[in-house]
Amino acid sequence: MQVILMDKVVNLGNLGDVVKVKDGYARNFLIPTGRARRATQANMEAFAAQKAELERIAAEKLADAQRRAEKLEGTSVTVRQKAGVDGRLFGSITNADIADALKAQGHEVAKAEVRLPEGPFKAIGEYPVVVALHTDVTANVTVVVAGEQ
Repeated sequence: MQVILMDKVVNLGNLGDVVKVKDGYARNFLIPTGRARRATQANMEAFAAQKAELERIAAEKLADAQRRAEKLEGTSVTVRQKAGVDGRLFGSITNADIADALKAQGHEVAKAEVRLPEGPFKAIGEYPVVVALHTDVTANVTVVVAGEQ
């Protein structure tokens, strides 16, 4: 299925690109989330009329993400969890726990923006974490996992 991208999509294209994707990806993800529209003649004409406004909105989103990344870059956050004598946690620290800890410090972060490529943390220690605030903007945060007494 051919779609017009209404926003920049990672590994797919930029605003206004007409790309061919699998039907399920378009029907179940891109179109319902508003990231794309079917590439019909009417939609192409409507997109051409709205292009300047959509580019302005995309620039505002990027500027907001860059502002948030400047505040967030280099931040250190401590998360406490019950741990055994050997340093292993009873449970794990997930992206939701890290997002909640960052919110407690006053940062606007959704759990989907916190990237944990190796999965949740299961031991006490200090871990680097990447927070993806936009497709082009990331911030590096240090998460200190400490044991509770």
